[in-house]
Amino acid sequence: MKAERLLMEAAALVGGARATKHGEMVDTMSRVARLWNGYLLEHRGDLLASDVANMMELLKIARRGGGKLNKDDFLDGAGYAAVAWACASHEELWRGIEESDDDAAADDDDENVSVGDDPHAP
Repeated sequence: MKAERLLMEAAALVGGARATKHGEMVDTMSRVARLWNGYLLEHRGDLLASDVANMMELLKIARRGGGKLNKDDFLDGAGYAAVAWACASHEELWRGIEESDDDAAADDDDENVSVGDDPHAP
């Protein structure tokens, strides 16, 4: 696909059905900015993978505030919450911090997370 055709297709999506589905783009991005600013206000240090997943979940929450009711915004938000959990679990293991006994007992069915590379790595 040529770049020009891709841009034409993107322009049609932004001004067409997506505007109805997700709400007016400036309003949506303003809601995202407010949620991300609130998240980052409380954040200290470099962003980790779990922070990115949390912020993507906030993007989906912001989308719920405009446009039509869209099941995908809820499904995607739940998916990002699961990704955030997996990332945060990996980050905790990497730092050598174990889950509390209460959390471990409540989460017996969760899959094991293995220690891998530095979670700060891109």
